[in-house]
Amino acid sequence: MFSLPRNLPRFSCQNVLFHRCNLRHFSSTRRASSSSESDHDAQFGVYSVILPQEPFVFGVTHIQPRQVPPSIPRPPYALQGPKRHALSKPKSRFCTSDDGKIRLGTEEEEKMRRAATLARDVREFCGGLVKVGVTTDSIDAAVHEYIVSHGAYPSPLLYQNYPKSCCTSINNVIVHGIPDDRPLEDGDIVNIDITVYLDGYHGDTSRTWLVGDVDVHGRTLVSLTNAALKAGIAACGPGKPFRGIGKAIHELVNNKKISSLAASEELDLTGMEFCVSPEFNGHGIGKEFHRQPWILHHLNDEPGIMEPGHCFTIEPAVIQGSDPHGWIFPDGWTASTENCTRSAQAEHTVLITETGVDVLTS
Repeated sequence: MFSLPRNLPRFSCQNVLFHRCNLRHFSSTRRASSSSESDHDAQFGVYSVILPQEPFVFGVTHIQPRQVPPSIPRPPYALQGPKRHALSKPKSRFCTSDDGKIRLGTEEEEKMRRAATLARDVREFCGGLVKVGVTTDSIDAAVHEYIVSHGAYPSPLLYQNYPKSCCTSINNVIVHGIPDDRPLEDGDIVNIDITVYLDGYHGDTSRTWLVGDVDVHGRTLVSLTNAALKAGIAACGPGKPFRGIGKAIHELVNNKKISSLAASEELDLTGMEFCVSPEFNGHGIGKEFHRQPWILHHLNDEPGIMEPGHCFTIEPAVIQGSDPHGWIFPDGWTASTENCTRSAQAEHTVLITETGVDVLTS
């Protein structure tokens, strides 16, 4: 959760107006067909595009955070409450003096595993919440109550001023969508990104859910994203290079090595094209929400070898088409694809052991 951005374009009113004018054939409801719309639908499917509400509201200070019982321990960044500034998003990659590894066979590992297990349980709890007509804010409320009822803190809450307890990213939103009062529509896809802070450790996971009757393009996108996550995990183990994760995901997505995927789910991939967002990455996790190692999901030449005790997230965001670029809404958080094609994301927290890799949130 909260993949850190890499050179993501900042928001401007001119940017939004440009996108709005060039996306006039989209609307928040199903639309009548025209030539250009039919071409788009044939390539990407039919779905509602998420755009910032007008008039624009900058930042998130107008959103009231949910309350956490004082008995629940908070991560350091949440101890001072919300900070009053206009825009809020991660400003830098955190770096600490220690190596960030989990000491295997210790209480530290047990706490890490418990946090990850709770995150998994919350993620699966979300599956029962995703229905046509349900608002993402009501999902956030249910997630918040589930987490605090288990004695944990919802890690996103007040992280760099983020105002909610989870992220809900719909259709063209790549990551960091802020839950609101928009009801989920038949045909939406929605990623729910969960992180919990339990006994001093963060556990992090996400999944993209289908809402009602999703078209073949959307179902293929979600299935491919899940396969990309599995490919990235399969590239992990002691002594293996971190760059192998991005290579494995690239080979699956860009070289379309998905015939078995198509066969197993009866998906027609003719004419479909996909790419991986290079603007968001996985991250080390444990006592800190984000830290090294940084996990890139695209082809890269980053140095580094996985060692026992390394604990990190893998969270590829796969995008329809060949344009991986994104842009930021005026809230300072919500990241949409630049051309408003759909995106899906899946995420696990993994731990490198002496003999292989454990998926802590499976």
